[in-house]
Amino acid sequence: MKTDRMMSIIIVLLERKRTSAQDLADMFEVSLRTIYRDIDAIDLAGIPIRTIPGVGGGIEIMPNYKLNHNVFSTSDLSTILSGLSSVSDMTAKDTLTNVLTKVKSLIPPDKEQDIILQTQHVHIDLSSWFGNQNVQSYLEMIKEAIESQKLLTFTYHDRFGNGSQRTVEPYQLVLKGNRWYWHGYCLDRKDYRVFRLSRLTDLRMTSLSFNRRDYSQERLDVSTVVDGPNETVTLRVQQSLMDRVMDYCSFDAFTQIDDAYYRVEFPFMENDYYYNILLSFGDKSECLAPAHVRQELKARIQRVADLYK
Repeated sequence: MKTDRMMSIIIVLLERKRTSAQDLADMFEVSLRTIYRDIDAIDLAGIPIRTIPGVGGGIEIMPNYKLNHNVFSTSDLSTILSGLSSVSDMTAKDTLTNVLTKVKSLIPPDKEQDIILQTQHVHIDLSSWFGNQNVQSYLEMIKEAIESQKLLTFTYHDRFGNGSQRTVEPYQLVLKGNRWYWHGYCLDRKDYRVFRLSRLTDLRMTSLSFNRRDYSQERLDVSTVVDGPNETVTLRVQQSLMDRVMDYCSFDAFTQIDDAYYRVEFPFMENDYYYNILLSFGDKSECLAPAHVRQELKARIQRVADLYK
């Protein structure tokens, strides 16, 4: 993580020429002390950095310094290109074009073929197969609001579909699993809240600015606000269902019964979300235990069947 951040700082300094340590700390969501340590490490690596005190001052790469193409290894450059390319799938095409061009300009001619091959080894596609078509435009709007410190207004729907109007100071975007979330200070609830993008409608960026609060989280841990499984249920699943079941648990949870079936200790919580997962397995899975979960599944299946009488 530190190496990735240092590479990003170099690219920012090449792009902006001069920037303050506080701006870098805000950008990478770390302390000023961490930024100064990174700057010292960059300087020791052979890229001359100087600090200009006073008004209009800041941190910059020494003027007339030409970045040696050998500063970055083949692996470094392929990693940067892979990361930037994956992010560009979910952001406006113009946003990263200049950065990608500058990074590619660092590739020495004799390493170009190797780096292209390494970059193709891994492709990270953050775009979804299907779903809410507003996600990409909402990501762009939230990102812009974070950078410009503008309030966002929207309707937020809870898991039962009930909508409430919100006005929020946005602070951080996070991709957790295959879902996008963002963190902000909700003026209506007078506290920090995590919002799932798929539950937003009518998102608007206002013309109203806000003063950034003392937001110190380096990385949003969605697990602190999203419930996780706290027990297990025993399933008997057909072999053809293994691929889907392994999206939720590791192969260690499987015990082979015969050529056609496996017994699985499946992570579970007593709520609609996990019951719906079990029901989505259809007739290729049977809950063996505990008895109360098996009984609840039967009742839910009966209610569905009653709809089609």
